[in-house]
Amino acid sequence: MNYIGKILPVDGYYVQLIDNTLPIDYEKSLTHLYQPLIGMQAVMLYQTLLHEIELQSSAQTHHTLMSYLSIPLDEIYEARLKLEGIGLLKTLEKNTEHQTVYVYSLIRPFSPKEFFQDAMLTQLLFHHIGKQKFDMLKSHYADEKYIEGTKDITASFHDVFDTFKPTVNHVQPAPRQQEVHGPNIETIDFSWMEQMLKQRMIPAREVLNEENRRIITQMMTLYDLASHEIEKSVLWALTDENRLDVQEFQEACHDLFKQKQSQQPIHLVEKSNTGQSSEQIDQKKPKTKEEQLIYELENISPKQLLEDLSSGNHASDQDLKVIREVMTTQGLPSPVMNVLIHYVLLQSNMKLSKAYLEKIASHWSRANLKTAKEAMVFAKKEKDRYRKTNSKQGNNSYYNKARSNEVVPEWFKERKTKKTKEVNPPNQQDLEKEKEEIAALLRQYSSSTKNNHLQG
Repeated sequence: MNYIGKILPVDGYYVQLIDNTLPIDYEKSLTHLYQPLIGMQAVMLYQTLLHEIELQSSAQTHHTLMSYLSIPLDEIYEARLKLEGIGLLKTLEKNTEHQTVYVYSLIRPFSPKEFFQDAMLTQLLFHHIGKQKFDMLKSHYADEKYIEGTKDITASFHDVFDTFKPTVNHVQPAPRQQEVHGPNIETIDFSWMEQMLKQRMIPAREVLNEENRRIITQMMTLYDLASHEIEKSVLWALTDENRLDVQEFQEACHDLFKQKQSQQPIHLVEKSNTGQSSEQIDQKKPKTKEEQLIYELENISPKQLLEDLSSGNHASDQDLKVIREVMTTQGLPSPVMNVLIHYVLLQSNMKLSKAYLEKIASHWSRANLKTAKEAMVFAKKEKDRYRKTNSKQGNNSYYNKARSNEVVPEWFKERKTKKTKEVNPPNQQDLEKEKEEIAALLRQYSSSTKNNHLQG
């Protein structure tokens, strides 16, 4: 994502702390709990802004932050967005005739104990650092410590106090506003769930209390679940007393996510279109066949690619295992792996040869390829180099294939449609057939992508 120009070095800023008190152990939270989620630069920016409050007498320019942090301004802007999204910063903007000034309102971080009471942050941390490290941190910061041999005899609220049932005309107190700290996510309309619970004679008010609404909203956002999937998880997690078991609900949401996205880990990733105008997005839309192909290979998963090339059939477990092993061993990004899969399939009569895959993967891994476009350009250059070097020697290199004049990369459109004994060059009719195959493949991608959007 390109953030250059979002803020300028001469733009001014003030800093304020929304809540004047910070948890005593807030630095432990920032270091051990928030940093795995938002990264070191975002935590550095937060602490820098926090300690500038007592020093500021007038608006500072962003030159100051660049000097403090020793990082370019686009990275500062990226770190700011992460703080805003995770719920640690609120930004206000004021445009004057001479300067743009920002007000950075810092929101206090959770204490370690409060952090582990937030369902969404807890789940995110678990997926980022793994079970062993998560259990160690949770045990250290959140779990209650009891002396061996003792029992808890603390009186409960109902042991001490009596309550009364309000009448119909009783005025309900105004609902407490949602706390400003925590992940900054949009609230959802629960009317559909209230109706569902009432139809099943389940007390909606008790199930959808304020805390449960917050947790349901977080899990819906975290796992990208549809309304019917959230309903299913809620019903699964209800106890015999019609109370929502939060732990059971979180596990049900996670299980539904795994069923839908078995190949995708839960991690915080930046949205690709953050801060872009519609004109900027339109300019980046693929126009040529080659750009369309690159776009698809950049945005599709290896599993979906195999299914698309199999006319929508499920990818075999064996093929997925081979791809997973190669990606893990060679450390290839998903877009590069897509190019490699496509290349090997088209060169091997749609057979996924593990040996062939590993041979080229090791080469591409050493070249440190990151994008589908880089992989396609690299493959084409290597083919040309091997062809020129070995044409006279007749070396049968894995890059040495016949040349074509199509705009789409040569390796992408070549297919072994002829018998191995044929040595004549392709005629015009064969080239036209290849063009039709490429066009059909692109239509297949487009149709698959549209169907995925509709299903989502």
